[in-house]
Amino acid sequence: MRTSLAAALAVFAVTAAAVLAAQSQQNPPVRLPSVTFGSGNEQPPQLPSSPRGRADSFQPGSFQQGRGGGRFGQLERPEAADLEPGQVPYDGRFVFARLRYTEGVSSDDLGGGRMFGRRGGRGQGPPWSHDYPRAERNFMKILGEITTLDPYIGPAGGAIVDIGSKDLFNYPVTYMAEAGYWTQTDAEVANLRAYLLKGGFMIFDDFRGGDWTNFDVQMRRVLPDVRMVELDLSHPVFHSFFDITTLEFKQYYDRDKPLFIGAFLDNDPTKRLLFVANYNNDVGEYWEYSDTGWTPIDLSNEAYKLGVNYIIYGLTH
Repeated sequence: MRTSLAAALAVFAVTAAAVLAAQSQQNPPVRLPSVTFGSGNEQPPQLPSSPRGRADSFQPGSFQQGRGGGRFGQLERPEAADLEPGQVPYDGRFVFARLRYTEGVSSDDLGGGRMFGRRGGRGQGPPWSHDYPRAERNFMKILGEITTLDPYIGPAGGAIVDIGSKDLFNYPVTYMAEAGYWTQTDAEVANLRAYLLKGGFMIFDDFRGGDWTNFDVQMRRVLPDVRMVELDLSHPVFHSFFDITTLEFKQYYDRDKPLFIGAFLDNDPTKRLLFVANYNNDVGEYWEYSDTGWTPIDLSNEAYKLGVNYIIYGLTH
């Protein structure tokens, strides 16, 4: 009996090792190449052509002449956005929560030489607020129409939450834009770590290229032993509401290939996903402009599908 039990345990150990090895091969650690900031190789997307075929004659009434002669990216918002927390009092219903952080570097030090000088590009204010509030306002309308959630739908779009605030724990799913500029104090690090480990789910969006360096540094402050992996189509986050059929997502700026990066609780792929990072991507840009006619409906639809899946996954895991 003892020999039989020992043999069974040995077989189990070998099988478990094989499974772990296979999972490791399926989800290799992310090792992204170093990208120089401000390479100068970025090309802005083309404006929609006017009936006469001249992009520079496209006049929706809200463009200004931008740096370098380009108009795209200098869109003035039709409203003055209030960037202070507290606009949407917490009342227990689902509210889109956008995270506010403090920039630790100037635009000249981080990204100032890139497309539109993205720190203050398009009249949007600080990087964390990019696409606010139009992106979440449009997104919440879609979420409310196609799911049984009853999200906050109002002019503010959603809540603004400081990364170090105790209010963070009121929101099971949170969103951060432009993680290339994300900085945090030790107290904020501890707050985000507790949030993730207690069940919070984070969406990182609108960052690319050399932004990864800062994202990696900041995330490893939050989770020192984190093992980030590229997610593949089989992961449940892509099937939590819609069945996403491909991750060949056409990112808004049409440059480097988008990647979907994540990390698991205890670095165990069988446990819940802690966050998803849309790297080389800007899903929120499609949400923001989906009602303007400037982006193809098919691409906006795919962006909404990803967003809805992220929310449903975060609420159910």
